Amino acid sequence: MLGMLFNEKECKELDYVIRKELDEMLLDLGDSRLDREIRYAIANRYKTVFRMYARFAPAKELSKYARNARISQFK
Repeated sequence: MLGMLFNEKECKELDYVIRKELDEMLLDLGDSRLDREIRYAIANRYKTVFRMYARFAPAKELSKYARNARISQFK
């Protein structure tokens, strides 16, 4: 396990960067032009980044990025 210390400004910047990355990945996952394998790789990366965000995000913010695992996005 790796620990890091951030000041308030750095925490806000990290929050912003992670939220923007999650937004971009959600857009990519909804793009039907991408191959199934690419969307699968993006979905795996999304899970990792989402877990990172879940460590410090409030529940209200976190619910905006939660995905329903039962819905198949790989049609």
